[in-house]
Amino acid sequence: MVRHFLDVTDVTDEELNKLIDWGIEIKKNPEKYSSAMKDKTLLMIFAKPSLRTRLSFEVGMTQMGGHGIYYDISTSPMGKKESIPDTARTAERYCDIVMARLFEHKDIVEYAENSKIPVINALTNYSHPCQIVCDLQIIKEKKGKLNGLKLAYLGDSNNNVTHSLMHGCSKVGMNISVGCPEGEEYSPQKKVVEETEKIAEKNNCKVEIVHNSKEAVKDADVVYTDSWMSYHIDPAKKEERINKLMPFQVNSELMKFAKPDAIFMNCLPALRGYEQTAEVIDGPQSIVFDQAENRLHAQKAIMLFLLGKIK
Repeated sequence: MVRHFLDVTDVTDEELNKLIDWGIEIKKNPEKYSSAMKDKTLLMIFAKPSLRTRLSFEVGMTQMGGHGIYYDISTSPMGKKESIPDTARTAERYCDIVMARLFEHKDIVEYAENSKIPVINALTNYSHPCQIVCDLQIIKEKKGKLNGLKLAYLGDSNNNVTHSLMHGCSKVGMNISVGCPEGEEYSPQKKVVEETEKIAEKNNCKVEIVHNSKEAVKDADVVYTDSWMSYHIDPAKKEERINKLMPFQVNSELMKFAKPDAIFMNCLPALRGYEQTAEVIDGPQSIVFDQAENRLHAQKAIMLFLLGKIK
């Protein structure tokens, strides 16, 4: 049966840990996988701007002997002149695997339901599973383990990265503390909170939502933030959101509440002076570019796994 990766919950806890370890192995021994995708083609569908996603997937396929096709949805009939199911049924006749970076999560679900080849969610408004595999990989590389660590996420938490971090951390036994303003607009979706609390209970870790940045960061091993202006946010709301989110900015004073050896992460792109200060993102605790590099290795592991090349 074809496997898709649309959300972190699409893999078991064991499979997620294996993906992380495979990413580490592929990073150490890339030549071992240099022909693993020989004669394979990846279709890359983009509805949103991209730097890391396009480069990491296309370079990943090239390094493994395969080929990536970039397909800009603005020049596509998909969802307009042609239905999403018809697009999926056509693409599967030419390609071996698909990744899509779309706005609506329901669109990638519909695409996958009509595809006989694996579909990877490279970002929707609900989840960003590839990013979280990469994130957990770099944390394990830097800290030597995942189970029992604490990750503090600060800022706008009603977004794809927060949702996937909550799922991912709870599945590998990491505690996660989400610090965000009160109110539905800035908080993780209730469904995600309920799901992750059940997973965390099973794996003996904690998921908490707090509305105080110092409380969230206290004794954290990892401090993580993301953009305050996601692609789906109306630019007219910028000033209002800055005022609301500024108490959750990651700065050097806030970092003092984390453990002395805490690492700082941002999935990028980042705006200095907004979700974090320049002294933090450019400082010695920041690993944001090591984190970005791991998109390449983690996504190689995901593609190989879905195509049955590693088990």
